[in-house]
Amino acid sequence: MSPFTGSAPRTTRWRHLRLDIDEGVATVTLARPAKLNALTFGAYADLRDLLAELSRERTVRALVLGGEGRGFCSGGDVDEIIGATLALDTARLLDFNRMTGQVVRALRECPFPVVAALHGVAAGAGAVLALAADFRIADPTTRFAFLFTRVGLSGGDMGAAYLLPRVVGLGHAARLLMLGEPVHAAEAERIGLLSELTEEGAADARAAALARRLADGPALALAQTKALLTAELDMPLAASVELDAATQALLMHGEDYAEFHAAFTEKRPPKWRGR
Repeated sequence: MSPFTGSAPRTTRWRHLRLDIDEGVATVTLARPAKLNALTFGAYADLRDLLAELSRERTVRALVLGGEGRGFCSGGDVDEIIGATLALDTARLLDFNRMTGQVVRALRECPFPVVAALHGVAAGAGAVLALAADFRIADPTTRFAFLFTRVGLSGGDMGAAYLLPRVVGLGHAARLLMLGEPVHAAEAERIGLLSELTEEGAADARAAALARRLADGPALALAQTKALLTAELDMPLAASVELDAATQALLMHGEDYAEFHAAFTEKRPPKWRGR
């Protein structure tokens, strides 16, 4: 995302989520615990706009996405989204569905790693938000459920049919998206949906520690790695290795590459600057 901004000021207050930033690590918390952090139109829009702002500012080097209370996110609010969409015409429905996809694209395209801290339910859109993260850290209470067919919609919502087969394979993805059955943490780890399974109650702390490790690392190298992982999903090998070559040539002119050599020569840890 471009770092150049227009006249709009930075948003100082987000109504539908909580944002904390500590030395390059942003923690975004879905803060509607009484509704299991069910998403509303405003919550989607806030996530879309927040990720765009953080991407432009280039001060955040890692992000943790979590949920307050008993679960991560139960998906779209039954009354405020599912009920409300019944009254919308096709043009407005297309606007809404495009917005939800923009959130997923923003998670995949932001220039910093995203770590999902999971516990309790991650259902519907909540499951896709977790899927779009770079890392999924979960405790044993976590259960995923891609519920879209259960409400009469396609299981391929918000990019799920694109992302899920690439994470767990086509066979598991077909089962999860078509049947909408819950997948508990142990099975999620077995099929590759989780990056790490922690002890109960430990996912938030472990996700924060991972985000700190990433934020303290070579930010530009990590950003380019994330960009290549996304861009090369649909590339032939020849295009992929050419893109890799161009990327490495650019990074070899970076300060962090020279800093590694200096640190190795001087037998000290590198002081990464993200440049």
